[in-house]
This record gives sequence, structure tokens and C-alpha cells, in this order.
Amino acid sequence: MSVDDLPPSPASAVTPLGSSVIPIVNKLQDIFAQLGSQSSIKLPQVAVVGSQSSGKSSVLEALVGRDFLPRGNDICTRRPLLLQLVQTKPRSEGGSDEEWGEFLHHEVGKRIYDFSEIRREIEAETNRVSGVNKDVTDNPIRLKIYSPNVLDISLVDLPGITKVPVGDQPTDIEARIRTMILSYIKESSCLILAVTPANSDLANSDALQIAGNADPDGHRTIGVITKLDIMDRGTDARNHLLGKTIPLRLGYVGVVNRSQEDILMNRSIKDALIAEEKFFLSRPAYSGLTDRLGVPQLAKKLNQILVQHIRTMLPTLKSRINTALFATAKEYESYGAIRESRGGQGALLLSFLTKYCEAYSSTLEGKSKEMSTSELSGGARILYIFQSVFVKSLEEVDPCEDLTDEDIRTAIQNATGPRSALFVPDVPFEVLVRRQISRLLDPSLQCARFIYDELIKISHQCMMTELQRFPVLQKRMDEVIGNFLREGLEPSQAMIRDIIDMEMDYINTSHPNFIGGTKAVELAMQQVKSSRISHPVTRPKDTTVEPEKAASSASQIKTRSFLGRQANGIIADQGVLAAADAEKSGPAGNTTWSGFSSIFRGSDGQAAAKNNLLNKPLSEAAQNEYQNLSTIYLKEPPTVLRSSENHSEQESVEIQITKLLLKSYYDIVRKNVEDLVPKAIMHFLVNYSKRELHNVFIEKLYRENLIEELLKEPDELAIKRKRTQETLRILQQANRTLDELPLEAESVERGYRIGSEAKHEELPGTRRSRTETNGNGNGRF
Repeated sequence: MSVDDLPPSPASAVTPLGSSVIPIVNKLQDIFAQLGSQSSIKLPQVAVVGSQSSGKSSVLEALVGRDFLPRGNDICTRRPLLLQLVQTKPRSEGGSDEEWGEFLHHEVGKRIYDFSEIRREIEAETNRVSGVNKDVTDNPIRLKIYSPNVLDISLVDLPGITKVPVGDQPTDIEARIRTMILSYIKESSCLILAVTPANSDLANSDALQIAGNADPDGHRTIGVITKLDIMDRGTDARNHLLGKTIPLRLGYVGVVNRSQEDILMNRSIKDALIAEEKFFLSRPAYSGLTDRLGVPQLAKKLNQILVQHIRTMLPTLKSRINTALFATAKEYESYGAIRESRGGQGALLLSFLTKYCEAYSSTLEGKSKEMSTSELSGGARILYIFQSVFVKSLEEVDPCEDLTDEDIRTAIQNATGPRSALFVPDVPFEVLVRRQISRLLDPSLQCARFIYDELIKISHQCMMTELQRFPVLQKRMDEVIGNFLREGLEPSQAMIRDIIDMEMDYINTSHPNFIGGTKAVELAMQQVKSSRISHPVTRPKDTTVEPEKAASSASQIKTRSFLGRQANGIIADQGVLAAADAEKSGPAGNTTWSGFSSIFRGSDGQAAAKNNLLNKPLSEAAQNEYQNLSTIYLKEPPTVLRSSENHSEQESVEIQITKLLLKSYYDIVRKNVEDLVPKAIMHFLVNYSKRELHNVFIEKLYRENLIEELLKEPDELAIKRKRTQETLRILQQANRTLDELPLEAESVERGYRIGSEAKHEELPGTRRSRTETNGNGNGRF
């Protein structure tokens, strides 16, 4: 191998690789840098990872060709350094051989030609943000280096992985550095440049280990083996470079760093590259590995892979930018435009009020453009409340469910007063039916309240997105419509009360649908008769009654039942009746007849009996008996009187008649209520709100002295609008930048193909059998 066989150094003629895509990505990085950490767009880049003192800084400086990075025994890179290498035209092509750097945190266009000053600025900026205690931070430093001797590459120099805290470093320094590194390399848009020194075991490489966590298939990882010149005598890194130890899809590149002595002696990068060439020429173990050796080859390889990676990521990148652009534009539109003039503010306020009223009416009428397809909304919910809640609940109510037969019987008896009625009185029916009608008031008022609640929900749903920027206006509109709907609820509830009162005040028994007395009696008799048949009365078998007496007793009971009802439902004792019958036959030998018969005789009989006793001489026992016969003591009635448990057939008929009349008339009233209550609610509340809401808004809110107050935006909203406007401008700028890319893919290097042809030609460093494995039989492809 001769020197001519090696690729040219960066100081010599350089092929402008990727001149179309990498500058575009660099420009995008500058654009999105204005957003800082708020940017969600991840751009293609190369992240450099490695352990502390692995030679990362030397590799970067070799790619640039200048000394510009801080150095030392301790951790030097404590903030990510986003480094953009920009190739300029050399003097031979009408350009300049000048090299300079630009920091993004400086004013635009400030050039630094002294690379020692660039190093001092990196140190000062690192200490300014991270402090002087060797701590690390993920706030990046952005640096551009312009030179005719570099290739277009975007790199991110990350802090080196350290094991033990030094000095006053935090105890969790290693975990923090690893977390920072993973936050970059976990993105699919990021290529990984894993730097490992040759004098350490490749299998224990921190860089390859953390790269494997983020890229387990090795599709995005490029291996760099540094310090090949200080390996133990008799050893080489040929197997490492060929990928036989730990295979990588993108292969390895070996480089020779400047030693610490070279740095102290101020040996130039150009001289170091010449020494690197001589080293590889003098080592037969590296013959045939031209495409895997040297910093120039690493630069070309990085450029090639980055260009191909960018082209692969372009469709996804464009899609993400367009999506973010659309979302940001929509957010900015929601904040609305700023109107300074009083006339413009008045027109804006009137527009808000009109749009709101139109949305309110459309929602009630089912004409809303944002109609839901997953649930009932608007006017459909009101109809559901009327039909499926209110009407259905009333139809399920039994008017007699809270009335027992004893309640009805007691009401009938109370209505007769001190007399026994021959017919069922009207008063119990009216009292009971009014009581049942009054039960319809609460559900009717509750229905009105339900509709009111639905209108409140609709009013909240109609609040437009534009109103979010005016919280005062939104609050005042909510207050106005709330008060307005409450005012509409009151007359609707008053009308409902009037409807129930009207039904209670006049019981129209002439209604054509009312069952009437004749039919009610007929049905009641049938029901009682069927009840008697299904539950016959059993008599004791040993009871013997003479036919004549039985007929006489039955005749007497029937006569009493026909002529009058039992007083207060109390059945007379049979002994008393027997005494009355004995009085008619007049048995002379009975010693107690005079006492019992006196209850049923008139005053003349009682006077005659008394005279007979007074005219006869009486013994002491007879006088005592006389006193007992002349004084009758009554039991005091109980405080609460109730009907007897057993009731006659006539009473059963009366109870059934009353129930039939109650149910019939209640059904008439229920249907009236089911029809009139929704009409009252619709007239006084729903339709009234549609008709008058706009007028109420104009009266309450559209006032000249209120316009400025109502349209006052909060300060945080103005900040959000400004930030969103800036984000929108940046995304639009990025979108225009992407449009600058050529429509067709170009070959960036002779012999390097992309697209379908790339499938048949692998990148340098990857020509190997797919069955190659490491010593353990495991391989990564």
C-alpha cells in the first residue's frame, strides 16, 4: 500500500458530498433552535458517545482540522455541543480559504476566526449554565464552523460516560449522563457514533453498550476505534474493524489520535493526519482495509451515511412538520385577531352574541352542524324527558296504590255523618280523587326542572372556542342566560300549578270518558260476586237452626241491610236481637226481660214497669235489684275510632265502585296533565328562550360602557398568542426550507447508490457474511 492509495485528507481536494441535503437540515436546526426545548421535531443528526477520555474530542477536532474543544484530565464536555460543519468554496473556486466559527447565542453574523477564542467561549458558556462544579446539563451549545476543508456534517458531542464522581460532582453523575445520552440516541432520526479506545476490551465498551440499548439491531450505529497506535505490541484491531468481534450494520472506522505530548507540543492536525497515514502504511495487519482507516475516511463515511439517512427520513420529517404546522395554525386561529378600534370591538361583540344565539336555536331544533352521532343531544334530550321520563312515569302510577279498602270505607262512613246513607255519597269520591290529582304536581314541576337543567347544559355547549380568549365575556354571558332561563322557569312552574289546581277545583263527572255511576255499579257487583265465588264462606257443621227461626233471622238482617247501613259499621250483638224477639212473645216467667226490653221500648213501657215495682213491697234484695235495673253505665268511646275489620257485601260493592270511579277520573286527568305540562314548558321556557335570548343579550351586554371590559384578554392569553405566532412563523419557514430540496434523489458519490440499487451494494465496512458472529455465536446485523 502506498500513500496514494489512501483517501485525500480534509486539507486537500474534497468532493462536495451531500451539498443538497445536509445544509438544508442544518438550516432546519437553526430554525427549530429558536423554539428551544419546546420543539417536538427531531431532525437527523449524528450523536457522538463514548466514555471519558475515549478520544471523542480528538476525533471531532480531526474532522474539523482545528483545535477548538476544551481539554483536561476531568470531564470536559458538560453540555451537549451541536456542531455543524459547513463546507465553503476554496479560493481556487472563487471562494476563500478562511475558517471561522459562529455561536447561535451570539448576534447573527458574528464570526470568530481564532479557534482558541472558540474554546474559551465554550468553557465560559458551559460554566455560565452548568456552574463550575463539573455538573452537567442538557441545555446545548450551538456552534457552526465554516471551512473549505470540512465535509457537511451535523454532530452532537455528548458528555463522556464517567463511573466515579470527581470533586464536587453529584453522586448520580453517571446516571444523569446516561439519561442525557439516551434522550438523544433513542430517536430513530439520530445516528450514533460510538467511540471506543483500542486499548480496552471492545466487549466492555460503554459506548457500544449504551448504543445497543437504543439501537439493538445496530442499524444506526457507526463504530469508531481510537488510539490504534498504543495497543499492546503484537496485537491489532483488524478483527474489530472487520466486525468479527461485535458486528455493526454500518461498520467500523479506525483512527489514530494525537497523543498528549503532541497536544502539549502544539502539533497541528495536518501533521497528525500525515502521521496517521504513515502509521497505517507501516502496519501490514491493516492492509486491505483502506475504506476503514483514517479520519478522512471517517469524514467521508459519516457524510455518506448522514446524507442517505436524511433522504430516508425526509418523508417522515415533512409529514411531522406539516402536522405541527396545521395544529399550530389552528391554535393560533382559535386565539382570534386583535381589534383595537371601538367600532371593531363592538362588531366583534355583536358577532359573538349572534353566533351564540344561532347555535343555541340550532341545537334545540336539531340543526346543529356539530350534531353528535354517539348520544342524544339538544332538543332530542328534551323530547326524551317528556316521553320516556315524564309520561312513562305517570302511566306507571296506580291511583289506588296508597289507598286501602279500609281507607276508602272510612272515607265513605265519614261522609255520611250521623246518618246511615242509602247510597254511596259523592263527597268521598271527590276528596279521594283530589288527593290523587295533587300527586301529579311534584313530577310535573320536576319535569320542568329537568328541562331547565338541559337548557343550561345546551347553553354551556354552545360556548364557542373564540370566547375562551374573553373570560369576562364568557362569564357574563353565562350569568345572563342563567338568570334568563330561571325567569322562564318561574312562569312555566306557575302554569303547571294552575293546571293541577284547575283539575282539582272542578271534578267533571260529565266527561265523555268518565265511567259513570251505572256502569261502575255493574262492574263492582260483578267483581264482588266473583270474589265471593272464589272465596266461599264456610259454616260449622254442628250448627242447627230451626227453619222458621232461620228464615226469620235472615229476613230481619236483609231488611236492616236494605233499609239502612249499620251505624258506623258496628254490628249489633245477637243476644240483643234475641231479647227484642222475646219481648214480642212476652214470656211471663223471664226475670230479665224488663231490663233488656227497656232498651228497645219507648218511655211508656219504662214508666209502667217502674210503677209496678214501686207499688209492690220490696225486700232488701229486691230493692238492690231495682237499683241495678234503673242505672245503666256506658263505656267511654276510645279516642280513635276505626271501622270494624269485617265489612258487608254492600260495603264491598261501595268500595269497588269508589275505586272504579277514582281510576277512571284519574286517567282522564293524567292524560290532560301529560298533554298540557309539556306544552306549558315549551311555551314559557323553551320557545321563549329561543325567541328572546338575543334581545336579552343586546339589552344586558351590548352596551358601549361594557364593550372594553367584556373584550379584555388575560395577559397569559396574549403571551400564548405571541408564542404560537412565533411557532407558526418558524414552522412555515421550515416548510419553505424543505421545499428547496431537489425533487429527485442525486448520487452523492461515484459508486455510492441509493434507492433500489443500494440494496445490492453495502456501505464500506459492511461487506461480510450474514452468518458472521462473535466469539459467543451472537451477531448483530
